Amino acid sequence: MSLNFSQFIPTIPFILQGIGVTLKIVASAALLGFAFGIVLALFKIGRIKLLTWLADLYTSIFRGTPLVLQLMIIYFGMPQMIGFEIEAFPAAVIAFGLNSAAYISEIIRAGILAVDSGQREAAMALGVPYPLMMRNIILPQAFKHILPALMNEFITLTKESAVVTVIGAMDIMRRAYIVGGDKYAFFEPLLIAGIIYYILVMILTMLGKVIEGRMRKSD
Repeated sequence: MSLNFSQFIPTIPFILQGIGVTLKIVASAALLGFAFGIVLALFKIGRIKLLTWLADLYTSIFRGTPLVLQLMIIYFGMPQMIGFEIEAFPAAVIAFGLNSAAYISEIIRAGILAVDSGQREAAMALGVPYPLMMRNIILPQAFKHILPALMNEFITLTKESAVVTVIGAMDIMRRAYIVGGDKYAFFEPLLIAGIIYYILVMILTMLGKVIEGRMRKSD
């Protein structure tokens, strides 16, 4: 067996076009997961037991089942329930966003609980409404503690986005697979895809360190 990377050099631009699709899916899913994760976290630390129970159940389900299963249920299974097909891109965003929300909610919940209880007590003593206290006092402090964990979740989401190839989304992995099928050789294009993912992760890691450093200087 011999490897021949030269025949794949002309296909690299085609594979690189998948970066845009991958980043769009990841960014959209991250925003959805972050927004819904905040809601779930507030439910978990709230006083309404039913909402707490529902948030915990949601987290248990999405953390306890494979992401690829959730993606396939939304893309292949939901049309059976709702009567129309879902495109690959929104299906991926919904699946990744809902899955990420379960993990992010735990991260945010831990961050909120890590904030000194005196902050909350002082705000309550001054008569600050609960929503205002959370938005302006508790959450900003919590985010400083959980930023590394959030960046790690974003990086994980970037890597896990490769599973969208099972529903035909034209991301990095899907394009590498198409090239491999066209050339009847898969090792080289898949290795190229792996290098691209690695570079993306390294860029996100460095970006996270820069943001974390600036937030520490602002303390």
